[in-house]
Amino acid sequence: MHWSIQEIARLTGVTSRTLRHYDAVGLLPAVRTTASGPRRYDRTALVRLQRILLLRDLGLGLGDIADVLDSEQDEAKALRRHLDSLRAEQHRLARQIASVERTVAALEKDPEQKEDIMAKDMLDGFDHTQYEQEVTERWGRDAYVKGDAWWRGLGKEGQDRFTAQVQALSTAWIEAAEAGLDPASDEAQAIAARHAAWLVAVPGTPGHEQGRPDKGYLLGLGDMYVADDRFAANYGGTEGATFVRDALRVYAERAYPEGEA
Repeated sequence: MHWSIQEIARLTGVTSRTLRHYDAVGLLPAVRTTASGPRRYDRTALVRLQRILLLRDLGLGLGDIADVLDSEQDEAKALRRHLDSLRAEQHRLARQIASVERTVAALEKDPEQKEDIMAKDMLDGFDHTQYEQEVTERWGRDAYVKGDAWWRGLGKEGQDRFTAQVQALSTAWIEAAEAGLDPASDEAQAIAARHAAWLVAVPGTPGHEQGRPDKGYLLGLGDMYVADDRFAANYGGTEGATFVRDALRVYAERAYPEGEA
């Protein structure tokens, strides 16, 4: 059975123009019933398109998507991993919804009878595992496994201390940006040094064993803070993230001799 490009566009929400582009670059080849006939898609193409859309939702570019598809020929196995990730995300979102509902209910109670809002209830479902697939795609499965094992090994008190450290670091960056500091200033560079030390505290991160982050990793993270709104939010938005990126660039140029990565 074959489907027309118009049918696929209607079913998926992907425009006909995008589908033609996917075909042109070899990402999603269409089949033709005749040499000059219209584009048609078979079952194999539909499965491949589903995988493309899943990977695109992770933020991968077309080149990276092509590499992933070419390296994972077992489609059922690859989709099973996607399915596991989607179910985990579904579970996380359900926990977040319940968490927010509890917070709203507590906030809307009569002030005289308002229940204490416990942090463990407010933050339930907001955990690091949501980034498992993304970390694996960017830096490899080993990086996620080591980081995840380290995090779980910290225990509740250790996790609370680390979270407080992250919050203090984010606050320091935001305050420095709002104060209009020069990214190259001593104050900004002191925060950059704290940031670098924080990064390599987590096993599995590039540079952990050497005690300082790889230069490319450090610069790449700085760029990602600006490009990804999820990370920019930690620094007060895009403007604050840009300040962090610029300060890390200065830090990297000063901390690493010419030619050293």
